[in-house]
Order: sequence, then structure tokens, then C-alpha cells
Amino acid sequence: MKTLPWLGLFLSLLSPLTSTAEDQPNVILILTDDQGIGDLGAHGNPWIQTPHLDTFYEDVVRLTDFHVSPVCTPTRGAIMTGRYPINNGAWATYKGRDALFGDSLTMAEVFQQNGYRTGLFGKWHLGDNYPVRPTDSGFDVAIHHKSGGVGELSDYWGNDYFDDVYFVNNTPQRFEGYCTDVWFEQAMKFIGETKDQPFFAYIPTNAPHGPHFVEEKYAAPYRHLVGEKIIGAEFYGMITNIDENFGKLEVFLQETGLADNTILIYMTDNGSGGGRANNSDLGHNHGFSGKKGSQLEGGHRVPFFIRWKDGNITGGRDLKDLSAHVDLLPTLAGLCGLDIPEQITLDGIDLSKRLQGGGSPERDRPVFVHNNQDWRPPQDENQTCIALGRWRLVNGTDLYDIEADRAQQNNIAQQHPDIVQQLLAQNLGFVTNAKTLREYQEFPPSVIGGPHQPRTTLTIQHAIGDDAGFWKCQHVAAGLKSENNRHAIEVERAGKYRISFRRWPIECPGPIHGIPAENPEDMFDYQTISPEIARLQIANQLIEKSIGPEDEAIDFDIWLGAGKTLLTNDFIEGNETYGVYYTYITPL
Repeated sequence: MKTLPWLGLFLSLLSPLTSTAEDQPNVILILTDDQGIGDLGAHGNPWIQTPHLDTFYEDVVRLTDFHVSPVCTPTRGAIMTGRYPINNGAWATYKGRDALFGDSLTMAEVFQQNGYRTGLFGKWHLGDNYPVRPTDSGFDVAIHHKSGGVGELSDYWGNDYFDDVYFVNNTPQRFEGYCTDVWFEQAMKFIGETKDQPFFAYIPTNAPHGPHFVEEKYAAPYRHLVGEKIIGAEFYGMITNIDENFGKLEVFLQETGLADNTILIYMTDNGSGGGRANNSDLGHNHGFSGKKGSQLEGGHRVPFFIRWKDGNITGGRDLKDLSAHVDLLPTLAGLCGLDIPEQITLDGIDLSKRLQGGGSPERDRPVFVHNNQDWRPPQDENQTCIALGRWRLVNGTDLYDIEADRAQQNNIAQQHPDIVQQLLAQNLGFVTNAKTLREYQEFPPSVIGGPHQPRTTLTIQHAIGDDAGFWKCQHVAAGLKSENNRHAIEVERAGKYRISFRRWPIECPGPIHGIPAENPEDMFDYQTISPEIARLQIANQLIEKSIGPEDEAIDFDIWLGAGKTLLTNDFIEGNETYGVYYTYITPL
């Protein structure tokens, strides 16, 4: 394993650049994965080393009461659409609910329609198939991994953060170097090549999401703290590596003359995924309780730093307005002078005047945090945090004054029944409206049969069902089984299709009853499975085929009419039925 030497690329990009429209800023949005509000030196963490971000902190406007969703996809969907997760349909990280609908207007499309060149570098997690891949959703350039993380079973098989295969405008390509280094290097290359128009560069890193892989030189400074002060040296090391790359980006922007007229945002997607354990005093959480996945404050209150020197967003100021991920799209539209189609409904508010030192805070505006890791939407108050000013109603029953009780130790619901009822009524109105929407009622489908994607890949990670499911390559290698077996698809063009069931992905082939002929043996413990039957149900057709000992794929060639349907794919082994790991659909 090695890291790509960045200096040559970096120096080659240091030619003077200017933005073509002096009054229209460039935008760089950095979104890290699973870095909590306490995983940062500037927020009082006494152990972590983030010197470049700490320096940035001193010169930015800081939204100190900024909220996202407790897990990855819902935050990303809300950022991209300006709509809450149960309004845009992407409220979970798997089970068919980690994708947007194809007609969702995204932030990238808004920038693109307003003359910006757009690029994504890192993690998308809003759909792996047409019509919601990054290139379908407004990005001119997209260099990304698939699904929720590098090395997950929907990603390119065998990726391990070093020298991996990523997708360059949907074509697999191998890169040398560590994942975070690649994202920043490619983003700077994109910026350097964008000379005749403003740009929007989205850098959503997969780090410090697990698995926690990083070069030892980044983890080593923290090893002596493990078990006594912090949870994991690698987790902290991954954040230090992000900080190092952020520092390189800052130098690049200064040297190319882009720093002053570039809106630079640094934020994270949910509470800490590795810096603080539940029910543990280890780690630093900025005084809050809760981590990733929690409705408590530490699960969804995150750092949000923004700087735009030419726009008077600078100087090291705190802005205490209650704000959220859904505000980002209308706020950037306000700052950049972007037109948004009038028919588009946004849940967020425009904070541009507040960031620039004017306006008044929206004191009566609630923020809704709904969370459910399932294909079913959050439907009741016990899956929520409703925030209004200083109040936090958690799970519909526990009321906290976050200003007086930062750690949420004292439930004061009985002392303030009027506040509880007010917040419940606001949530009821919000959810009642969401239930009328197509995004709430239907699954976002993968569209097959058009010219945009020659082959569609469906994986068990995204299958709909009631099992907990699994998501890692090693889970497939170990032969874990899940009853999740349904996929929402839309046939764009009637015709004949080949639907192929596989145990192993095409890039690492092997017999269904065996193991891949070429495999990274040091990565996984390979175990065999022995299904006798492959069963396909789709569009009122049910077909079963026997599986032979040497079969790598079971192919079903069938006619499909245009329209929406559910595809159900099963392996049958004795009395056991479980979902197919990989399914490929190709028009014939």
C-alpha cells in the first residue's frame, strides 16, 4: 500500500486562475462522513490534530446550531434537494431507500442550469443506477465510489481505501493512492481545468467512515490514547489525513487566486461514527450526548463552517440560528444569485443575509429530524427529534432545554406540557403532508432499457425486505444470507431482457457453488453456498431454473412491457430461501 505523491500534481495546477463572473462566486462543499461535532480540535477535542481546520475555524462564519440527519443518505439527499428525507424519499442507507427519484431537482442541477461547471469527488450514496447516478443528477464530472462506502458489496469488489477502482463518469478506473488523497487531488485538477466559468466542487469524503483504514503515520500519534482517552487511533488518523488535504486545498486556492471569491464550506453528515462510544466516557463530544444514529443532539448537530471573503462571510463569527441541511440549497442560491424553478418546493430557508451580517433569525421555525433505517418511513414521534429554538422533543416524550441542559440529562416534559403539545402538533402537520407525496408512498426505481446505462446492477445491499441485511464484501464472501429480495424497477422500453443471477460480482467472477478463481485471499474468509434453484418473479412472471455445480450465472431471457414493477430474486437451498447477491439486467 502506498500514497500517491501529490506534489507534482499540486504544483502543475498553480497557474493563475480567475473566475469569469466577478460577482458570481465559485463554491466548494466538503462533507466528511461520520465525523462528529466533537471530532475536531477547534471544538475543544484535546487529542485530535486538525491544525488546518482549526486555522480555518478562526476565519469563518460558524453556524453553531446546525443539524443534519443521524445517518448518511438522509443528510446527503436533504443537502442535494433542499427537502427533508421523508419528502424526498431517501430516509435510510439501504433497503431501497438510499436513492432519490429521477426527477428530483438537485443542487448540482441548479448550479449547472445557472452556468456553473459541476464536479463530485468521493461519496454519492443517493443511487448507483440510472436515473440517479451523479452524472444523471447534474454533475459534469463525477469520480466516486458506489453505495455507502469504499469496500461495500455494491462498490467495486476488493476496494480497501488504497489504490482502488473508482467510477469516472460511470466507467471503472484504477487510481493510485489513498482514497481521501484521490478525492482532493481530483477536485483540484477539476478546478484547475475550469477556466472559463464558475465551478461547484462537491467533495464528500468517505472518511472517516469505517472500516477505519489509514496509513500508520496518521494513526501512530494516537495509539497511546486508545482505551484510556479515545476509541480508535485509525479513526482519528483518518481525520488528520482529511485535515492535511484541506490544508493543501487552502494553499492551492491561495496560489491560484481563487480563495477570496470562492465559497468554501466544511461540514459533516451526522454524529460521530468512531470517536465516542455509547455509554462511555471515551472521546470528546463537545458536551453533547448521542452519536451517529441517535435522536439526541450529538447524533445530528454537526460543525458547519463557511467562508467567502468577497461576500463578507469571514472574520471568525458565530451565528446561533437554528439551521439545517435543507437550508443549504436555498442559501447557496441566495449567495450565488441562482435561479430555482418556481414549481420546486423547498423545505429549507435562505440564510444568505444572516451569513452576511444582516436580517433577523427565524425564531418560530422548527427543524425536523426523522430517522428510520428501514424501507418503511418514520411514522411516529418515537423516531424523531423536533427542534424549536432552545427546545428538543426527542422520541415524542422527552423534552430538553438544550441551552440549560447541553447533555440532555433532565427530561422536563411534565413541566412544559404546552411546549410538548406544540411540537407534536407541528410534527403531525409535517408528517401528514409528507404522506400525500409520491416520494413517501412509492419506491424510487432503477430505470432499465434506455440508452443511458447499458447494464443495470442490483445488489442485495439495496434489496427491500425485513431482514437487517448486510453490506460488506466480506459478508458476501462468508456466505451470509438475507431474506431481502425485492427491487423496484421501471422498464423504459418494452422488449427482451437478460436478467442474470450471480453469487459473485462480474469483476470477480466465480461459480455460485464455489469461490472466485482469482480473489484477494488476505482480505476475506471465503465460504461456499449450495442453492439448488434460482427463482425470478417479475411482472406476473415466475420462473425457476436449476443451478449446476459450475454455473457462474443463471440467465433469464424474458419479455418485459414498459412500466414500473417489482423484481424478486431468490436462491433456494433445501427449505431455505434467500436473496440473490448480484443481479444484472441487460437489454437484448
